[in-house]
Amino acid sequence: MTLADRSGDLLVRHIDRLRSIYQTVQTARRFETIAVCILPDHLHAIWSLPSDDTDYARRWNLIKGGFSRGLPASPRSLSRLAKREKGIWQRRYWEHAIRDDDDLTRHIDYIHFNPVKHGLVARVCDWPHSSFHQYVKRGDLPSDWGGDMRDVAGSFGE
Repeated sequence: MTLADRSGDLLVRHIDRLRSIYQTVQTARRFETIAVCILPDHLHAIWSLPSDDTDYARRWNLIKGGFSRGLPASPRSLSRLAKREKGIWQRRYWEHAIRDDDDLTRHIDYIHFNPVKHGLVARVCDWPHSSFHQYVKRGDLPSDWGGDMRDVAGSFGE
């Protein structure tokens, strides 16, 4: 999920609000979070839904709406006004059905490495808003997974 304004830090600035609504929706509409990472302007998540329920779109709608409620509206187009949208979130999002264990591992790794990819931290373990820390606590990943980008900065020759 991505914010309409990619230049801000709304999601981490209001991280407690996002966590609260996420948990509320997770309790009401049951799903398991396999991996998640919240960045300043977007978030990534892998969910497992009950076998008889594939309505992830409704869950995202509830999370986005719950998060947006109470926040000031962004400047909006006529179509956003007509649909009563605040203009906080982009309308579209990317979805992917995980095909197998290798695909799952690749996506979990992508999610956990995303803060480093975006230059927010040099090490995955330094980003606080990620399920990476639960993977370390369970022993599924070492705390130094992903390396340290400070070690490679400027080491490409003279």
